[in-house]
Amino acid sequence: MAEGVRARQRDQTRATLLREGRRLFAAHGYAAVGLAEIVRAAGVTKGALYHHFSGKPDLFRAVLGQVQQEVADRVAGAADRRDDPWDRFTAGCREFLTAATDPDRQRVMLVDGPAVLGWTEWRSLDEAASGRHLAEALAELVRTGVISRQPVAPLAHLLSGAMNEAALWLAGSTGPADLADTWAALSRMLDALRAADPAGRAG
Repeated sequence: MAEGVRARQRDQTRATLLREGRRLFAAHGYAAVGLAEIVRAAGVTKGALYHHFSGKPDLFRAVLGQVQQEVADRVAGAADRRDDPWDRFTAGCREFLTAATDPDRQRVMLVDGPAVLGWTEWRSLDEAASGRHLAEALAELVRTGVISRQPVAPLAHLLSGAMNEAALWLAGSTGPADLADTWAALSRMLDALRAADPAGRAG
C-alpha cells in the first residue's frame, strides 16, 4: 500500500475517532462514555485508537481543543465583520457567549473540560484560543484610547472569567430570555470600561 494511501487512512481514522468521541462526550458526558463505546461507534479497534491517542483523556483533550478552536474561529469571524475597534470587541464577546453555549459544545468545553483536564490545563487551552483574541482586542482598545491606559493581562483574565462563568450559567439555564439578559448585563459591564471624553461622556 502506498504511503500516501496509508497516511490518508490514518487521518481518516483519527478524524472519525474525534467525531464520534465528540458526539458521545457531548451527549452523555465524559464519565459516562467508555473506550469500547467510542471504538464501536467509530468502527475501529482499540489498537487503532491507541495508535492515535494514549487513552480516553488524550482523546478528550483533542476534542476539547477542536471545540475551543471552533469557538475562537467564530469569535474572530464575528469581530472581523466589523470595522470599528469597539464594535469588533463587543461582537466577539457576544459571539463567544452564543458559540460557547451551543449544546454541541457546552458540556465538553465548560463542564467536563475543567473537571477532566484540571483548571490549569483547561485555562491554558482557553487562553490559546478565545483568550488570545480577547487580549488582542483589549490591547487595541487601550492603544487607541477607547479604554483607559492600563495593563491588559489582568483585565483580559477578569473579563474571560466573567464570560466563562456566564456561559457556564447559560449552559444550565432554561429561560428563553436568559441569553439576551446575560448579554445586556455584560454589555453594561463592557461599556463601563470605555474612557470618558473631555466633555465627560463615555468615549
